[in-house]
Amino acid sequence: MRYFNTEGVCKPEEHYIVRLEDRMAYIKNTLVDRKKYFVINRGRQYGKTTTLAALEDYLKDDYIVLSLDFQQMGTEDFADAPTFAHAFANVLIETLEINGLSDQEELMEPLTEIVSRDGNSLKDLFMRLSRMCKNSTRPIVLMIDEVDSASNNQVFVDFLAQLRGYYLKRDKMPIFHSVILAGVYSIKNLKLKLRPESEHQYNSPWNIAADFKINMSFSAEQIAAMLGEYEADNQTGMDIHTVAEEIYAYTSGYPVLVSTICKYIDEDLSGQEKFESSQKAWTRDGVAEAVKNMLKKSTPLFESMVRQLDLYEELRIMLENIIYQGMKIPFSPDEKAVSMGLMFGFLTERNGQVAIANRIFEMYLLNLFMTEEAGKSEVYLKGDSDRIGFIKNGRLDMDLVLKKFVEYFHEISSEKEEYFIEKYGRKFFLLYLKPIINGTGNYYIEAQTRDARRTDVIVDYLGEQFIVELKIWHGSEYNERGEKQLLEYLEYYNKDKGYMLSFNFNQKKEIGVKEIQAGGKTIVEAVV
Repeated sequence: MRYFNTEGVCKPEEHYIVRLEDRMAYIKNTLVDRKKYFVINRGRQYGKTTTLAALEDYLKDDYIVLSLDFQQMGTEDFADAPTFAHAFANVLIETLEINGLSDQEELMEPLTEIVSRDGNSLKDLFMRLSRMCKNSTRPIVLMIDEVDSASNNQVFVDFLAQLRGYYLKRDKMPIFHSVILAGVYSIKNLKLKLRPESEHQYNSPWNIAADFKINMSFSAEQIAAMLGEYEADNQTGMDIHTVAEEIYAYTSGYPVLVSTICKYIDEDLSGQEKFESSQKAWTRDGVAEAVKNMLKKSTPLFESMVRQLDLYEELRIMLENIIYQGMKIPFSPDEKAVSMGLMFGFLTERNGQVAIANRIFEMYLLNLFMTEEAGKSEVYLKGDSDRIGFIKNGRLDMDLVLKKFVEYFHEISSEKEEYFIEKYGRKFFLLYLKPIINGTGNYYIEAQTRDARRTDVIVDYLGEQFIVELKIWHGSEYNERGEKQLLEYLEYYNKDKGYMLSFNFNQKKEIGVKEIQAGGKTIVEAVV
């Protein structure tokens, strides 16, 4: 039986995966057949290695494909040019043997010459690679995965420069038909780890690379097709398109996140309380439970995220401003923090603005930032001390949460300036709320509605959802418009009751909590 895989290469005969045939045909026709050199540059666990494996198989009838992984080569193999040349030739020989091509002398002989000699330069290596490509009976495609593992080595940058030189003169000096590199760091940023001086940071030794424009995230339709194959094997009775849309809503199609949700529902969720059958597990509630479980665990993807935020302070600041303040940041892929966020897969472009790539990342980052502040935050401690009174018969009393927060916030903010409240008000509410639902519930910020004036928070506590709009007061007309937007949102979520927390700077404001009836819905409005 096939299963959902989250470790290593995904294979269609062993795993439930999104089919890649259309993607392979596009890469072959528009890039490889046209002799392009290009980079598959995506975030961690974005399907790069799976794509290379599928592409190698897809190309094998028309090309000789030499596919290697720089993790096969140790740090010592990049010590200097002679050491690298020897190690690189050895890896290519091993690749030819694995592919059953070791009997082809025109391929093996130039490589064995390098291995048998000491003191080879990169020039010596490329002279023999050129002879190998010239004498080959079929065009040779070179694939290198995990180029990041070599990105802090000058010898690799020099290797790229040699590739560039041969590419530009390949009519006279034969070389690889196409070269494909895969990794997280873009080639443009390889020198970030080598020389910190600003004038060197963006000098690329490989500016011949063609754009790789393929969207490697999964669409809701592709997720549905994968679930359709699973359903044909397992007969759960799920509503395939509803589940696929919900998975996409959380992941925006980030491959490993999609697979992780499906794997948890398939292997762990069915049979648990409230999910006694597979049909109950493969639902929107099941997806939400899988996400909650995912956020409780340390994974390689999340660990990588924390590591990059520690390295790039400007990226962390940008993410905090987006999450807490709804800051609108114009999208420019060449701005350093934006460029880094795009490269790692944390950020995306949405309507001309910088946005966090998916809801799960946003939930994880919000939880990370909240946890970092919890130990030093009096607001968090206050929420923690109040939490017992908010849970009644296993249900969250959101009315009381707002009432107590209004009282507390009025107490701590009475002498604060408007700027302080506008910047930190929503952050304080999220800090106050976190210990109340921690471990039992979840919340996330609805990215589609967030801006500098308004933020919608969706709270999920034991399957019950609460829609809370946090907004900055900008006059009664704006307030009425906010009420209308909240009503529309309640209609979308099929809820009869919603909540509005207004941070009001009007001197004549009426602080407190009241109920409003509008459009057949109940709105609990709290004003601070």
